[in-house]
Amino acid sequence: MTQTDIAHLLADAADEVEIGIAPVQAVIRAGRRRRTARRWAVAAATAAVLAGSTLALAGLPGGADRQTGVAAGPSTPEARHVYRPQRTPLGMGTDRGRDWRVELTVWGAPRDRAEAAGQLKAMRKSGLAKTVLPPGPEGLVNRTSYYASLYLGDDREPRVLVFDNVEKWNRMSGWDVSYAALPLAKEGVAGSYRLAVGRVAGTAQQVKCTWRKDESTVDLPVEAAGSPDRWFLCLAPEGESVKAAEVIQ
Repeated sequence: MTQTDIAHLLADAADEVEIGIAPVQAVIRAGRRRRTARRWAVAAATAAVLAGSTLALAGLPGGADRQTGVAAGPSTPEARHVYRPQRTPLGMGTDRGRDWRVELTVWGAPRDRAEAAGQLKAMRKSGLAKTVLPPGPEGLVNRTSYYASLYLGDDREPRVLVFDNVEKWNRMSGWDVSYAALPLAKEGVAGSYRLAVGRVAGTAQQVKCTWRKDESTVDLPVEAAGSPDRWFLCLAPEGESVKAAEVIQ
């Protein structure tokens, strides 16, 4: 059989068949729909597995701890602010011709002795008074340290007003207030504790500071980086002292 004969046979067969344009786009769209559906199915199955794992972990003894460990936060010392603290200005001004400012620094908790040694070195380099540092790196491991420090005039080193080194923050709530009253200057008059620095709950909006003569001022506490609480600062007039501090709103 020649090629011509084959061509005639095919032509005869084609007369009985209705031939149209191949539905290429329809095929592609269907294929896309199937792939999309498959992706959604995989995502849904993954979500179900994760949800089941979460429930299983939550229901097992120690499950919550394992979940917390997975989402423990940044792993590097730099990301955890071990060597460079988070800083928040609490207040500033001029007193008897000298500029002053108070700053809160929060140092992240080191996870081992090597990180703690590096943090201790950084703390000393920053000029923080050595008298309020922990006795050694061992006192820093797994503990957050925070300082409220006063920078006054040309003093080369800051003066620490408030310091603590905690394994877990004792968060303030409601109307709670914790503060320290101190002289603004080293040579301040004895008993003249003009400066009040403290912390209140994160929901507190206003803090009222009252002086010895029952005069008062209102401070707006600020959010401080690295701290779950808000912080405030009040300064009494020269010759006065802080008598009390309370949350009023």
